[in-house]
Amino acid sequence: MIGKLRGKVDAMGESIVIIDVGGVGYEVQASARTLRALEIGKEAVLTIDTHVREDAIRLYGFFTEVERSWFRTLQTVQGVGAKVALAVLGVLSPADLASAIAFGNWQAVEQAPGVGKKIAQRIVAELKDKAPGLAISGVGAGLGGGGELAGVTVSESSPAAEAMSALTNLGYQPGEAARAVAAALQELGSEADTAKLIRRGLKELAG
Repeated sequence: MIGKLRGKVDAMGESIVIIDVGGVGYEVQASARTLRALEIGKEAVLTIDTHVREDAIRLYGFFTEVERSWFRTLQTVQGVGAKVALAVLGVLSPADLASAIAFGNWQAVEQAPGVGKKIAQRIVAELKDKAPGLAISGVGAGLGGGGELAGVTVSESSPAAEAMSALTNLGYQPGEAARAVAAALQELGSEADTAKLIRRGLKELAG
């Protein structure tokens, strides 16, 4: 299985890029956002998700492991395949998608080509408890690195992540904790400490 490719961008199409690795051209399907960031003749490093079917082997490329994780998670939703997942990631960054799900903003998801109202609502509803783990490392999914919540960059040891962990330890669902902390961040700002975020989050949950 191919998990990563490093090579020169040889050609690009509407939804694919050809990565030349040592003279071998790999056809990789990618989101519109990823393709816009690539340039023919320049080197590219892509994290790959390999799909093996009876009639074909398809490669899907991403800049980060977080984006690939979202790609896989989106496909756990009924009616969402690789094409729809790429379309969603083509209009929303992983951080924007996490925020949209946390706030129940299905309209943002609906902006993706080929995604109707029902699919957008289903994505938001079914992934509301998975979004926090994909947005913030160490909470829920345990992904390495950092993430964003409500447009604020956070890490595993950040006040936002600690506040989310505290709220989930109090018995709230991850999706509820994410929405509460996101609301607290928007009101108090990115400089708020853990205690303030927890108090404001509890107030949000109580309301």
